[in-house]
Amino acid sequence: MFADAEAGPYAEAAARPHPAWTAAGLALGVAAASDPRAVPAGPAEEAAASAMSPRRRREFLAGRLAARRALGAVGLDCGEIPRSGRLPLFPPGRVASIAHSAGVAVALAGAPGHDLPLGCDLELRPLPAGAARLVLRQDEEALLRNPRPGTVPWSVTSLFSAKEAAWKALHTGPRALPGGALRSLRDLRARPAAPAAEGLLIGTRTGPALAVHVHVEAVGAGVLSTVLGWAPR
Repeated sequence: MFADAEAGPYAEAAARPHPAWTAAGLALGVAAASDPRAVPAGPAEEAAASAMSPRRRREFLAGRLAARRALGAVGLDCGEIPRSGRLPLFPPGRVASIAHSAGVAVALAGAPGHDLPLGCDLELRPLPAGAARLVLRQDEEALLRNPRPGTVPWSVTSLFSAKEAAWKALHTGPRALPGGALRSLRDLRARPAAPAAEGLLIGTRTGPALAVHVHVEAVGAGVLSTVLGWAPR
């Protein structure tokens, strides 16, 4: 799909989307930070990028390129994507979530009229086992040791990534949580989805009904997490 070798495994994932993405009206875009096409699409992107370090600038522009590719995959054109604070500011009728790790950017976009929560996360550097205390509470630690029959245990990295994707989804859209509602990933609780659905259901501890369904998969050497929609009630 894209020539750059850095994005190879992730570009393959975008070219062969998971059926759950298609069912939810979602598409994935991918771009490597080294892609020569990762350049400002307008003055607002140029102004934002000019204040960044070279590495951060490359990641920022790759993320914008990935978002435009994801939006294009659902039939929406998109010019430059400025910032509102640290968040991307999309034109009306466009919505996407951007993540990047170790020189690769991904973006998840929704089709026109998509009004479901949207979030994605990419992690290419495994987290140490000791990081579990920063991600999980005691009632979630069984996910690391005692998986559902027929499945393998979740890793700290996959649970961190899933919660990052859920955090993004729960802070955007019409049902967005107010700023400061969550202090850390430990304020989110993860539990296995129904066997037929796979993935995780992740919601707030103070309002369990506000939860999203997160699909997690190994892609190349990394972990890619995408929010598919609201968790069933």
